[in-house]
Amino acid sequence: MGNTEKLNELLTEYGVSHQHPVNIMIHKICVPAILFSVIGLVYSVPLSVAGIHLVHLVLGLALLYYLRLSLLYTIFSSGIFVAFTFLAGFFKTKGVLLETSIIVFVTAWLGQFYGHKVEGKKPSFFQDLQFLLIGPLWTIKTILKLKY
Repeated sequence: MGNTEKLNELLTEYGVSHQHPVNIMIHKICVPAILFSVIGLVYSVPLSVAGIHLVHLVLGLALLYYLRLSLLYTIFSSGIFVAFTFLAGFFKTKGVLLETSIIVFVTAWLGQFYGHKVEGKKPSFFQDLQFLLIGPLWTIKTILKLKY
């Protein structure tokens, strides 16, 4: 399972527009925040089929994409997805999930765009939307200092 060559290619390409230390620091904070907020936004949609909530389907599809690239990153990502889903569930029980998710989403994206202004390069997803899924993997790699 996995295609480390393709993963290395994607992480390297993503990293080209993420070299400035300020942009890297911002991404270490904002990428997880955006991931949490997206999970929260999807979790806020009251849609489930046969007991499977939309958020579980979306996260399952993301994990399948990751599995095509790397078992290791899939394992890390699944742990993060579970933690963020539980956190979203906490906010949902407090009745503030949607509002919290919107605020975090907007704030984190403003941070991301500021980081890219400092970097002097456009966000990678302007080139290819799949980089929206590569950003979390690059962040995992950067924080944990993984080889690939």
